[in-house]
Amino acid sequence: MKKLLLAVASIAALTACGKKDEPAPAAAPVAPAASAPAPAPEVAALKVAIDPTYEPFTFKTPDGKPTGFDVDIANALCEQIKRKCDFVEQVWDGMIPGLNAKKYDVIISSMSITDERMKEVDFTDKYYNTPSRIVLKKTVKFTDAASIKGKKIGVLKGSTQEKYAMGDLKPAGVVVNSYEAQDQVYLDIKSGRLDGTVADFMEVTGGFLSKPEGANYQLVGPDLKMPQYFGYGAGIALRKGEDKLKGELNEAIKAIRANGTYKTLNDKYFAKYNIDVYGE
Repeated sequence: MKKLLLAVASIAALTACGKKDEPAPAAAPVAPAASAPAPAPEVAALKVAIDPTYEPFTFKTPDGKPTGFDVDIANALCEQIKRKCDFVEQVWDGMIPGLNAKKYDVIISSMSITDERMKEVDFTDKYYNTPSRIVLKKTVKFTDAASIKGKKIGVLKGSTQEKYAMGDLKPAGVVVNSYEAQDQVYLDIKSGRLDGTVADFMEVTGGFLSKPEGANYQLVGPDLKMPQYFGYGAGIALRKGEDKLKGELNEAIKAIRANGTYKTLNDKYFAKYNIDVYGE
């Protein structure tokens, strides 16, 4: 029995001695955690200069919010180029200096494209084009500039209308007074300090003649649209060299003309006058 046990023990020992240690199976590689996608870079807002004294193109609601055709057009264009509009109020004759000083990115405030302005800034294609007109008291008889010699006319400082008044009316003896804002012109007309104004046809119609204070005034003379004074329609002013932004805005103007947005905004402000302010 003892011999048998010894034999079994010997066999077990020999078996144990012949067994090789197997390496532990390698751990499965751990997949790297998926990284979250990088957030899209935030697109900077487009800073838009406006002069909110030019109803119905740019003015303020009773609670102080900018509104008007220019403001709605700006928002529609910003939507097209995937940016938000931030409106910056600016006195009219400081518009171009403020743009070149980088206080804002563009001017969308009924600024006419003129040869003189194009020496300082660049412009997109026009987004509207309406003529200017002379407005006088109904008691004033008008045939030409000489017929209103001695009359006092108020105009917006730095405007194409001021340029026309200084070039055509003042030499004929008309007294031309320049104002920082068009609504100041209407206040002085109402108070009797002025006999009339020269202004954009749609602006003076919507902002003055259609209101009670304009009841005793009327449009006189022909449409005023001489390029040397009034340029080639209202465009968006940009700093020179902003070619990419200019291209985007030009495409956006075409897009809102094509998709019906422009007509909707035109009709919102001007349907009662039966006019497409885009012009010829």
